[in-house]
Order: sequence, then C-alpha cells, then structure tokens
Amino acid sequence: MKRFVMAMIVGFLAVCGALAQDPVQLRPDNYKVLIDNAQVRVLRATRGPHEKAPMHSHPDYVTIYLSDLNQKITLADGTVQEVHRKAGTTSFSKAITHAEDNISDEPLEVLVVELKPNAPHGTSLVPPELDPVKTDGKYHTVDFENDRVRVLRTVLEPHIKSPMHAHPNYVVVYLTNLHTKMSFPDGTVNDNKRKKGDVAWRDALKHTTENVEDGHAEEIQVELK
Repeated sequence: MKRFVMAMIVGFLAVCGALAQDPVQLRPDNYKVLIDNAQVRVLRATRGPHEKAPMHSHPDYVTIYLSDLNQKITLADGTVQEVHRKAGTTSFSKAITHAEDNISDEPLEVLVVELKPNAPHGTSLVPPELDPVKTDGKYHTVDFENDRVRVLRTVLEPHIKSPMHAHPNYVVVYLTNLHTKMSFPDGTVNDNKRKKGDVAWRDALKHTTENVEDGHAEEIQVELK
C-alpha cells in the first residue's frame, strides 16, 4: 500500500510538471513581462511575505536578485530545497519546472531573463580588443559565463569615463539609480537616466560611458552568445 501511495504521489507530481504553465498566465499579478523578443523574455517577479507561486516552467534563465531571497523550491519530482540569495547577486539555471514559496517575512523581487531555446546565436561577436573586461577590467567584471551568456557587473565611480568598448546583444539591469552619457563612434551622445530596478534591451553596440553623477553607479549586463 505504501508503495502504491508513493507511486501515485510521484505520478501526480509528474503530471503537475507536465501541465505546468507559463508563470505569466498563472500569476499575472506576480509576473510582468518587461521585454519579449527573438532572444529573450524578461520577467519581473514579485511575491509578498510567505506568498507561494504554483508549479510553473522556465527555459534556461538568468536571475538578478533585486532583494534578498529566501525560498523553498519544490521540483516536479517532489524534491524540496531551500535557496538563499543576497540582493544584487546573479545566478543561472537550466530549464526547470518548480513551485516556489517565499519563506521570509519580507517581500521579494527578482528579474528573470529567460533564454529562448530557438534563439539565434553568434550574431554579434565582439572583437577581443573591444571587450570591456579587457579594456576596462577594473570596472567591468564577470559574474559568470557559460555557453549561452556572459554576465557582467559594471561599477562606475563618480565621473569616471570608460574607454570605447563593445557588447553583443544584451539585457541591462540597473542596480542603482544612474545617470550616464553614452558616446558612440559616429559622435552621437545619449543622455541615459535610469532608476534602480530598471531594465533595458540593447542591440549590439560600441560606446563609451561616462558617469556624470557624484555617486557610484552599478549595473548588470546579460550578454547573449
């Protein structure tokens, strides 16, 4: 009887996983689509204290944590684990089906950069001499890198100006308020004002960046391969 019950539970969980839906459809109040194009879909996910998200699925994805996160995760096979992250950190996850439970007394907010499985690859390679990690390594560091993405952390001290560098197509997430001037090879200058938590998509580009404020600025760049 115990074996039968366990088999029924496992079977039920497997069916739940197979039927798991798009989190935006399941919980439109908790998941907002910020960007949706040929390569990525970017979601802003929010949950209140002790609020749960039902079983749902993601393709491979990058997460940027805008708040501390303390969650219990239940996978489609019934496996349960706890995840703890600090605000401002990043992570990568392979495609997954799971339910989530905010086990904290505080609300949470994360940005989820879903990588579309059939997205084009290698369409905007950067020459090594324009790689910001090589040209400006003090202010451009790599959080992590794999065959799908390279995630950069850019920290700009007050009034610092980076040298000319390039990026492939990428998603940028602003961890602080920011006011920069972006200068392009054709002489065009873009005044770029952003709020903490803002998100933007950028096609492959070459530019310099100048922090025009008295405070430091920080952003995450999810470069697509």
